Amino acid sequence: MRFLLLAALMAGVLATPLGGPVEDGVGAPAAAASAPAPRPVERVVLRADGPGVQARDLALTTARLRSTLSVQPGVDLVALTWRGSAPAVQLRARTAGRWGTWQTPEVLPDAPDRASGEGSRQGTDQVWTPGADALQVRAAGPVPRSLRLSLVAVEETPADLRTARLGRSAAAAPDASAAASARNKFRPALRGRGAWGADERWRSGSPTYNRTVQQVHVHHTVNSNDYRPGEVPGLIRGMYRYHTGSLGWSDLGYNAVVDRFGRTWVGRAGGITRRVRGAHTLGFNSTSTGVAVLGNFETARPSSKVVTAIVRFAAWKLHKDGRNPRGRVTVFSHGSDRFRYGAKPRLPVIDGHRDTSETACPGEYLYRKLPVIRQRAAARVARMR
Repeated sequence: MRFLLLAALMAGVLATPLGGPVEDGVGAPAAAASAPAPRPVERVVLRADGPGVQARDLALTTARLRSTLSVQPGVDLVALTWRGSAPAVQLRARTAGRWGTWQTPEVLPDAPDRASGEGSRQGTDQVWTPGADALQVRAAGPVPRSLRLSLVAVEETPADLRTARLGRSAAAAPDASAAASARNKFRPALRGRGAWGADERWRSGSPTYNRTVQQVHVHHTVNSNDYRPGEVPGLIRGMYRYHTGSLGWSDLGYNAVVDRFGRTWVGRAGGITRRVRGAHTLGFNSTSTGVAVLGNFETARPSSKVVTAIVRFAAWKLHKDGRNPRGRVTVFSHGSDRFRYGAKPRLPVIDGHRDTSETACPGEYLYRKLPVIRQRAAARVARMR
């Protein structure tokens, strides 16, 4: 089971009403019959943030915790952010007239290093709520005045549909890096930031570069496992908007993103061939690169195409700095919830996020694949010499 800070805060509380409205009884606590009547519906209209994205961050006052938020034109990704201690909060979404079950969003384990100057808020993972037209939020205990609801709606653009047609084949499908791939057959096929529709105006500051890459950290994004090829650019844009607009990061946190079809997308700006510092593994970003797989691999098994994509990306990045994908390396911690600042743990060169932080990321099923990924990456590096 994934370590859930929010779930721990909710322990022993969810059997009682949390003060939220009950419209149809779906997912309601046992004592729902005595719950207060729903307050008037509040309509939330999202603003256009950029091509294919509408978003809004909404302050969660006590009144809003007791009302239904009607969202137009519909919301696909929902998260909570705050400053200070994590609140005990649940949410549920209504789609096509039916309420889903109450969910406890998980505290986002990905983060920039504390001394990086990035990030102004803490938050949860984004919850995938495709096309939801209403939301309800309920809390147990005090709610910080800083609590915000991050709402993102994503539309497929014409460019997304073109990407979908290209992406139905294997990961080596033609893309902007085809010429470079011809010069170096070991470079993975990479789809650039333009392919997923990155709005460069959302970024702040200039990229920071590391002196070396000692590790590749593997993550999962804990959202949808059944997205279509054409929805991938929108999912990445939604994470990008959340990381920059809601959490205050300078850019998308991951250096690369792999989808369930085995396609690899360039994440953080600054040049994928360079050692760009990401915001993916708190305490260990300054000596690593991070690759995240779209999906929840606590519940789903990664496909062979996903494994192959990770192998190719990890081998390519590690070869440049002479790292052994099957080895271990002593790394300096800049402070995480597992290793204090100044600690020097000895960790696998290719590891899962759970090896550095108190999290189940990248999910049990993907984590079990890491020994195979290390072995195959090492064999690929040997062929590069």
